Amino acid sequence: MRFQPTEDQRALRRGVRELLEARCGRDVLRARGARIDRALWRELGRAGFFSLRLPEAEGGAGLGLPEAALVFEEAGRVLLPGPLVATHLAAGAVPGAADGTAVVTRADGGLVPWLEEADVVLGDASGAVPVTSVDPLTPLHRVPSGPPGEPEPAAVLLTAAEQLGSAGRTLATAVRYAKEREQFGRPIGAFQAVKHLCAGMLVRTELARAAVYAAAVTADPVEIAGAKLLADEAAVQGARDCLQVHGGMGFTWEAEVHLHLKRAWVRAELGLPAARAEEALAAAL
Repeated sequence: MRFQPTEDQRALRRGVRELLEARCGRDVLRARGARIDRALWRELGRAGFFSLRLPEAEGGAGLGLPEAALVFEEAGRVLLPGPLVATHLAAGAVPGAADGTAVVTRADGGLVPWLEEADVVLGDASGAVPVTSVDPLTPLHRVPSGPPGEPEPAAVLLTAAEQLGSAGRTLATAVRYAKEREQFGRPIGAFQAVKHLCAGMLVRTELARAAVYAAAVTADPVEIAGAKLLADEAAVQGARDCLQVHGGMGFTWEAEVHLHLKRAWVRAELGLPAARAEEALAAAL
């Protein structure tokens, strides 16, 4: 078996990347802040972002979880804001979700993203209170009563795919900066310490990529839990290492690195946090 994306899957990824890079630049995200661009949301709906896995008879593309993982990986690369996973999973069940005319979020206990911006809230969000989000582009509420519900495996997998996209982006950003920035007359990428940071980022990203892609094919809940753990680590530690490569510049508001780190922190607590993922893996051993 040649475990590589098909030409159709690569074309899908290219198309989504072109769309998102044209509409989700860093300056655009900052100007929008913690608000959903409804015009972009509808454009995503027309492009099939939310209806990707619906049968063709229901107006979808009839694709599967592997294709959805590729699409959400691209969303993670550009820090696309909004409850993407919840709206995608609601397509076909909630009117307007598939075509992007409705924004859907889900409350399973614990943290609830984009509660006030959503048109439809699935689950019980009664008593939810706003909390200060470490990510300025992701508003959060917390449901104080009861433990978090059991997340849908597809939701966990797609969140892991977003983390993978973020890890890939910070890796590329670190490598590019290491080639451009010079100290003592040499690119900083020539120094061993910087090489080690970039090499570690690459290893974590590719390990997470293999796990996410494999879990998307098998849809096995245990493999999905493992993929989420690896993707969370790749996204969070990758952003930290990218900050180190950038030095003082990486900590400035103008750089996008801190936004990837903050989004990675938030995603790591959504769906299946590390402690619960570890329990799921341990129980399966």
